[in-house]
Amino acid sequence: MKKTYIAGIVAAVVLMFLLGLIFMPKHREIGSQDNSGNTYLKLAEAELAQNSLLKAKELYLKAMEEAEDAGRLDKIRHKIDEISIRVMFSPLMDECSTEYVVKPRDALSKIARKFNTTVGLIKRANNLTSDTIRLEQKLKINTCRFSIVVDKSQNLLFLKRKDEVIKTYVVSTGKDNSTPAGTFKIDKNKLKNPTWFKTGAIIPPDSPENILGSRWMGIEGFDNSGEKIKGYGIHGTTAPNNLGRQATLGCIRMKNAEVEELFDIIPVGTEVVIVD
Repeated sequence: MKKTYIAGIVAAVVLMFLLGLIFMPKHREIGSQDNSGNTYLKLAEAELAQNSLLKAKELYLKAMEEAEDAGRLDKIRHKIDEISIRVMFSPLMDECSTEYVVKPRDALSKIARKFNTTVGLIKRANNLTSDTIRLEQKLKINTCRFSIVVDKSQNLLFLKRKDEVIKTYVVSTGKDNSTPAGTFKIDKNKLKNPTWFKTGAIIPPDSPENILGSRWMGIEGFDNSGEKIKGYGIHGTTAPNNLGRQATLGCIRMKNAEVEELFDIIPVGTEVVIVD
């Protein structure tokens, strides 16, 4: 009887072991999200540390698909923004760039018009410190169209390329919701170090009272009622502490460093959609 009892216990243990093997959860494939949700994120950070920007962006996008925590999503989004701008401002070729070989009588302004881009973006992407280019020099040129969406409810400006948001900027919009909602374009008034023609005064660019900051990009178009709108713009600021609020006279205000970045990216004619 005792031997039969022991044999029964052994058989039960063996059966439990076999059932455990059958129903044991499969190991996740390498590269998939682990229990803490960190695998893609860790792989992306490793690639970024090696300056493998395109691979890092690919992994961060996968991490974003898997992440559920709001804080983690925000962190990943900022990393993707950072990488997108770094790629754009580097000689690294991507799906939105082509190689152009400088021809006789070429100038940066002529090349920029040909590809509907800006001199500033060509210079940043090719590490140029002046407008001088040489015959048969190879240049990285952006080929994709940009657009902008401004969300007044969040005081955020979204820079889009091929309908993909590539960077999000915190901005200020008009007091009492005075920034008009509608569809506009960047007009020809793209100015470095603008003078502010204030009612009754002219405020020079270097004055601390010049609220326009270091760049001005005028916008014109139609508001949601169909009325023609001019005179508003996207510009820098002398009061960065007010960003993220409805605090302007109606224009869209940005940090100087960020408006200078945006100024170099977007050409005249870029669509600007402002939503409530």
